[in-house]
Amino acid sequence: MAQQFSNTSTDSKNVDPYKATNLDTDVTLAQKIEDVSDFMSSCKFGMMTTRDSDQSGNLVSRCMALAAKETGGIDLLFHTNTESGKTDDLTTDPHVNIAFINSSGEWASVSGVASIVTDRDLVKKHYSASLKAWLGDLGDGVHNGGSSDPRIGVIRVKMVTAHYSITHKNIVSRAAEVAQGAMTGKPAHVNKLREISQAEVENWRSSH
Repeated sequence: MAQQFSNTSTDSKNVDPYKATNLDTDVTLAQKIEDVSDFMSSCKFGMMTTRDSDQSGNLVSRCMALAAKETGGIDLLFHTNTESGKTDDLTTDPHVNIAFINSSGEWASVSGVASIVTDRDLVKKHYSASLKAWLGDLGDGVHNGGSSDPRIGVIRVKMVTAHYSITHKNIVSRAAEVAQGAMTGKPAHVNKLREISQAEVENWRSSH
């Protein structure tokens, strides 16, 4: 049974009416995957949370640019400098969370397991010249931020579960819903809250 902090005697299933109002379960798995995949691509940048490798147990988040997606949109690729702190974190604990959000308040949270890939063909396939700005040129003719720079690797995040929220109304309609909810106490119906379970991810992965 979930911990209750409000000391309410109300049925625990009804104490979060916002989620109950906005949870979208009448949608196919294919549509859920397509929508979250498109949303992540449109955001481009996400915050990757890892557990610090220095034994402190602290969680650390870093902004990462989405380089590509695999497995029908559920697995995520990010370029990285293999000599950076995040690779130390992932070697210690590969469990990560990737969070995306846009200016409309839509968001996605992906829990996954990461691996560090140094395959040169994969690196070059998704290479962007903008990476030079982040790696710099060490002046030795090798570590120059180019596609053959051995420091460049790929972090592959395999999705385990995902939760996300997308809007289905324009900003005026959402504002009206919120205003009405503030006056009446009725939960605002402004988002589509969706969940992709581990079983659904495994089902999708088996056919892609």
